[in-house]
Amino acid sequence: MASVILENVQKVYPGNVSAVQSFSLDIQDKEFFVLLGPSGCGKTTLLRLIAGLEQATEGVIRIGDRIINDVPPKNRNVAMVFQNYAIYPHMTVYENMAFGLKQRRVPGKEIDERVRRAAQVLGLDGLLDRKPRALSGGQRQRVAVGRAIVRQPAAFLFDEPLSNLDARMRVEMRKELKLLHRRLQTTMVYVTHDQVEAMTLGDRVCVMRDGQIEQVGPPIEVYDRPRTRFVAGFIGTPPMNFISGTLVQAGKSPVFSAAHFSFRLPAQFTPVAEKWAGKAIELGIRPEDLAHDNGAEEQSYIPGEVQLIEALGNEQLIHARSGEYSLISRREAHVRITLGDPQKLVPNKDKIHLFDAKTGSSVFLAPKRVQESRTA
Repeated sequence: MASVILENVQKVYPGNVSAVQSFSLDIQDKEFFVLLGPSGCGKTTLLRLIAGLEQATEGVIRIGDRIINDVPPKNRNVAMVFQNYAIYPHMTVYENMAFGLKQRRVPGKEIDERVRRAAQVLGLDGLLDRKPRALSGGQRQRVAVGRAIVRQPAAFLFDEPLSNLDARMRVEMRKELKLLHRRLQTTMVYVTHDQVEAMTLGDRVCVMRDGQIEQVGPPIEVYDRPRTRFVAGFIGTPPMNFISGTLVQAGKSPVFSAAHFSFRLPAQFTPVAEKWAGKAIELGIRPEDLAHDNGAEEQSYIPGEVQLIEALGNEQLIHARSGEYSLISRREAHVRITLGDPQKLVPNKDKIHLFDAKTGSSVFLAPKRVQESRTA
């Protein structure tokens, strides 16, 4: 078990194609750390750099206190679980899990103990004599994880291991991976483009874009207080709503003014309004923070008209057209909504985010949400 540290790591491919740029990160010992981002953002390249399957163009990579830039992959004491399982079809589950240990000339008795212990942890103890063709997708992925576990590495590296599973199996495997991390108490670095996986698995999440870090933090902090428009739009299902406009100071209250409406903001926005008066900004509000109140007073709501209703069983997603914008809000499942209904959409003004329209950087972070501590 060990920390994984990257210092100003870069990876440039021939043709001056930059996959990772000046990347610095400190992944703590025993942490479940998630690298999250869209396809092509460099997250898998970063994982391969840690594993030694790619060589860094610049920078330093450490596992624990050891610099591993020039250490061969087999000597880095990491185990990687791939997206496509990469298990041998002609071997049994037992043989697949034992193969790496045999290559390292681990004594037979120890191999058997490690394999059977890992199989028990993963619920594979009744499947050790089966070959991969007799296993489900989830069972094959567990075999791949088991092959990594028996090596007892300093860190586990997961490259989108659940992307080939169906939705129900992904839920089950997420739970198993979280429980596995709790049992093993070892460092895990997990790559995904799926924000649900990131939010449910990670102790911390690193959101990546174009080979660079956009934001690092606990999942709920990244969700509640995104530091860039990209993070705000990438995290959340459905995504955050955005409206372009400007801020003006009108008397004691600042006003957000868009093309076809305006509404007043609380006094806490005054310093921002004074600094950003007349400059192009974007207002962001999450669907759960956008209420419907047809009794709302003037300059306290966004006008809209219902265009689409998505019934999800426990809730409805209401798509409303407001000028050039399509805004999404959440409502309870049994509230009656009719297509074409006019709506007054009222943002929770304590949950409003503001971003610089040019750079995408946050100019106003919503206050931290207070989490209640409950005991059973």
